[in-house]
Amino acid sequence: MKTIFESGKKGKSGFAVPGWDVPDSDPIPAAYCNTGVDLIDVSEVDVVRHYTNLSRTNFGVDSGMYPLGSCTMKYNPKVNEKYATLGGFADLHPLVDVSSCQGALEVLYDLASYLSAITGMKRFSMMPAAGAHGELTSVMIIQKYFQDIKEDRRIILTPDSAHGTNPASVAICGFEVKEVPSTEDGDVDIEALRNMVDGNVAAMMLTSPNTLGLFDRNVHLIADILHENGSLFYCDGANLNAVMGKAMVADMGFDVMHINLHKTFSTPHGGGGPGAGPIGVVERLEKFLPVPVVEKRSDGSYYLDSERPDSIGRVHSFYGNFLVCLKAYIYIRMLGAEGIRGASENAVLNANYLLARLKEVYSLPINRLCMHEFVLSDDGVPNGVTTNDIAKRILDYGFHAPTVYFPLLVHGAIMIEPTETESRDTLDRFVEAMKAIRLEAQSDPDMVKRAPHTTAVKRVDAVSAARKPVLKWVP
Repeated sequence: MKTIFESGKKGKSGFAVPGWDVPDSDPIPAAYCNTGVDLIDVSEVDVVRHYTNLSRTNFGVDSGMYPLGSCTMKYNPKVNEKYATLGGFADLHPLVDVSSCQGALEVLYDLASYLSAITGMKRFSMMPAAGAHGELTSVMIIQKYFQDIKEDRRIILTPDSAHGTNPASVAICGFEVKEVPSTEDGDVDIEALRNMVDGNVAAMMLTSPNTLGLFDRNVHLIADILHENGSLFYCDGANLNAVMGKAMVADMGFDVMHINLHKTFSTPHGGGGPGAGPIGVVERLEKFLPVPVVEKRSDGSYYLDSERPDSIGRVHSFYGNFLVCLKAYIYIRMLGAEGIRGASENAVLNANYLLARLKEVYSLPINRLCMHEFVLSDDGVPNGVTTNDIAKRILDYGFHAPTVYFPLLVHGAIMIEPTETESRDTLDRFVEAMKAIRLEAQSDPDMVKRAPHTTAVKRVDAVSAARKPVLKWVP
């Protein structure tokens, strides 16, 4: 093997570059070498127009309201995206020595501290890469806790209003899932819970506020029942956007929780990621957190601590989705305590404003003040017009459809979350659109059932779409 200068050879580009090693003979047989690539010759303007037109076929929060209940599809400040592209952060190699990434470690350490201040949890790990990953990691910690105290408990309880990933995370860890029913008012059925709690129950998972958009009024009683039984209490923090800065999750009696940074603290949500689902724990569970943990020395420097013998181990390559964590850090620093509290207050105000106006024309299964989201149903909508029809028709009015048919305990559910970032003008236009559709269901139901009429792709056969998907779209 000779260097380029020693051999007198040049690289494939024709330029000699110091340090390149060139083999004495071509290592690729000629039969396997491509002699040319048949590329289409297109102008810049054609390329730009092609991708611009493709972008117009999508709907996003930058182009209109995205009232997806449970998903918290709020507008995210572009400044957070800007700073996440800074070279010192975006180009940071995951294998760089800790001495060369002190700024990044400081961000992770401080963000964990901010999340502890917001939730009351003793310590956070930034490692889980999504909400479901945070759930899974939390259940692994619950499992490790009972192994540590030498108790074999095989059951974890989940309410009938739980996110679908809750029982999935439980099952993956080898626990048995048992469902706790809700009352007609949307709270956990306390008597049913008492009858289900025994020495085999390791924990209960509860989304707070729950997926009906309601705060469970018995949360302290639930915590007492579980703790008296030696069980742990897990909080699915997917709906933290309703209570951040207003109530401490730890004060409600929870022992472990996850947070969706990509829903609550500024990262565009949906479309396949990326996300981040950091978990927080009370003091007695801290030693089980995944490794490595970011620690701070007395001289102010930061390091990664992997010497934690009771840890559940590593749950993600390197240290989670750092840039998502960075955006959350920027979001919290820019808003401060008052701004974080204000975001929750506005989210709850916007949701209750929509609820108050829409319950006049749609069925409201549980007539209570909501938190950040609420659930209507298609009960009483005439002429066989369904939730699916309403969701398709709202697209013609320039809005994305709400979440439909979830939670499952509400028939024909229409789940709406306006978030704190929508103006009253936008909310009023959404109300008028929903009211108009209700009138159309009476006067021209076939038109509603054939919607949407203005989108590039019209109504499709949902069954055929699921069984015979078209994976390539041709305009």
